[in-house]
Amino acid sequence: MTLSQRIALLVKLGSYMQTNDAAWTAAKEQAFKKNGWFLPEFIDRAVTNIATRFLQEPVLKKWVRSYPALGEQQNNPRLVGLVMAGNIPLVGFHDLLCIFISGNKSLIKASSKDEILIAHLVKKMIEWAPETEQLISFAPLLKGCDAYIATGSDNTAGYFEYYFSKYPSLIRRNRTSAAVLTGKETDEELNALADDVHLYFGMGCRNVTKIFVPEQYDFEHLLAVFKKYDYLSDVHKYKNNYDYNLALYILNKRYYMSTAAILLVEDPSLFSPVSQLNYGYYENRSNLVGELVNNPSVQCIVGSGYMPFGTAQSPAIDQYADGEDTLKFLLSLQQ
Repeated sequence: MTLSQRIALLVKLGSYMQTNDAAWTAAKEQAFKKNGWFLPEFIDRAVTNIATRFLQEPVLKKWVRSYPALGEQQNNPRLVGLVMAGNIPLVGFHDLLCIFISGNKSLIKASSKDEILIAHLVKKMIEWAPETEQLISFAPLLKGCDAYIATGSDNTAGYFEYYFSKYPSLIRRNRTSAAVLTGKETDEELNALADDVHLYFGMGCRNVTKIFVPEQYDFEHLLAVFKKYDYLSDVHKYKNNYDYNLALYILNKRYYMSTAAILLVEDPSLFSPVSQLNYGYYENRSNLVGELVNNPSVQCIVGSGYMPFGTAQSPAIDQYADGEDTLKFLLSLQQ
């Protein structure tokens, strides 16, 4: 397939993803039934972001123009093994997009938590353009690949690095995001911050799991705005985490603040368990941001002057995970 053909197929896929096609609707329903963390509204949010921010013709054409090595025809395609994560819906789609647009071939090991949606979309691509079957395939084990892209926890990343050490690879570890507040945020900004914290139950690397606030910060207003997500307490898998963490703080007589759906706890860690948001105080905002920028565990910094509130989980097509240019890596394989 030529680059123009691949772009056209991706644009068609983006249009399809925004329809109420019966088969697509059924796939989304099945994905939720198999994985209770994938609320329909969260699936729709992920789908909308992919369709509108990735799979638009102007977006795709502007993106590829930034890579002179990406010609109309790629003559030396490589087979790239892709280990997908499953923490949020379609989290591995961007990697697949990069491999496909680069002209390489992908062999996918989908996460058991998120295999239905990606399999359905690839099936549609093959249905529209049968030659896609030669470019995208699935396998339970990834063998005989020329390169690998794998996303997992810090523990699994160690295994990936061992098994794929002889091959070019991109190995991604645990990351999370933080927000730096000034205390002067508007209701609109705090409302958007609530999305950064609560979307996908806070399980994405772009979710804010810790906020930094100035001394004497008034949390009452923040908690009032966060109540818009109180309905998450009706999700039993999430509520079990909430109740467990709440019990620990009560038994240990540790101070906490809460809404019906989230616990706010002063904790030095950037990472927080499901249903909890950590917070910490700062004296010098510039020094704090400097530390966060240089912290390899930080994916995004949200706040005034940084990533706008409410946009953490809506990345642009060229905002790569871990700051590693995935497309540049893939194009280097063909040289």
